Amino acid sequence: MTILIKSVMVNGKIQDIFLEDGVVCEISDECIKIADRVIYGQNKAALPSFINGHTHAAMALFRGYADDMPLKSWLEEKIWPLEKKLTEEDVYWGTKLACLEMIKNGITVFNDMYWQWKATAMAVKEMGIRGFLSAVFIDMFDQNKSAEEIDLNVRLFEVSKQFQPAVTFTFGPHALYTVSRESLEWIRDFSHAENILIHMHLSETEDEIHFVKEKYGLSPTEFLHSIGILSDRFIGCHGCFLDKNDCSILKRNGAKLVHVPVSNLKLAVGRIFPYALAKEYGIPFCFGTDGCASNNDLDLIETVKFAALLAKFSTHNPTMMPAKEAFNHATKTAAAIFGMGEWEIKVGASPDIILVNLNCPEMTPDFDLYSNLVYASKGSIVDTVICMGKVIMENRTVPGEEEILRTTSKIAKSLANR
Repeated sequence: MTILIKSVMVNGKIQDIFLEDGVVCEISDECIKIADRVIYGQNKAALPSFINGHTHAAMALFRGYADDMPLKSWLEEKIWPLEKKLTEEDVYWGTKLACLEMIKNGITVFNDMYWQWKATAMAVKEMGIRGFLSAVFIDMFDQNKSAEEIDLNVRLFEVSKQFQPAVTFTFGPHALYTVSRESLEWIRDFSHAENILIHMHLSETEDEIHFVKEKYGLSPTEFLHSIGILSDRFIGCHGCFLDKNDCSILKRNGAKLVHVPVSNLKLAVGRIFPYALAKEYGIPFCFGTDGCASNNDLDLIETVKFAALLAKFSTHNPTMMPAKEAFNHATKTAAAIFGMGEWEIKVGASPDIILVNLNCPEMTPDFDLYSNLVYASKGSIVDTVICMGKVIMENRTVPGEEEILRTTSKIAKSLANR
């Protein structure tokens, strides 16, 4: 499919962009090629789409269900009991709701960890975006459960090939307090053999640090290093309690991180992602929203703003994480972490593309696009979304959105009363 975007702001100039099967073939003052689809970009800017580095997508069904509670009570009394009631259909529709929200916020790629893997994959493929999807791997140090989880993941790895290119299978060991050493060693070996990413909660809470210290005598990062699971395929999420030694280890192994500021603030985990250390050690990181039970929305622009402000506040330095750097972490750095290629709008590259509305109060005046984007705007400025060479939203309209909203509202209410 060919797409021509006319008279749009791209890389600081008003130009035309010609795409063929998602590849940028021409950027010029006036493109004369005939396209299957023409989009008029007046008063809009073309940007690479956002990438959401850590989600539990179907938890969109839990939005607002259990807020303002202590973390332990929130999990044990509200979230886990509700999750036990989830059916495959629930997860399918909950994921569609999350995909709809992410599209509306200019996100075309997300990294997910949740139950009912096939239902999630089906929803992602139907919604036309990209998902790096892992089943939650939890064995609670039980050998029989470990064997079940290993068998499931081997089967899902094969099944995942049916959903390419929209879906990429990843491993999702939940955390060091829920997954045994033996399971992690199996994941390490299978990941190495098949070049599979590993997506894991890492050093999120003080309780996690204490658990690993008591069980293994090491920090979470030190333990993962000791069993050889850290590599350029490892993506650790949260990282609130990482220290200098941990960051040195992560850097040496080529591991990546995901900063999840809004969820960490809302759940009051006690510390925040050590941006200054990640920057000092040169550890690549991107941003994640987490699930809607612990964030409430999937607006990555909001997340980027929180991250930038926290970087300044925590270091007493207003120059830390400037707007363009923050934007880059959410786009091209994230793309590099997930092996998505050059995530820039230039000839020969194939990023997903969003058009953002410049003719609105929060983008006026236009001294600096990235400052306005990060500090002033929300995901609602996104007008058009092109993913894998197809237009999946135009004029803020996504096909099928009314059915998704109607169905998920009913499911969520039913779920809470089961």
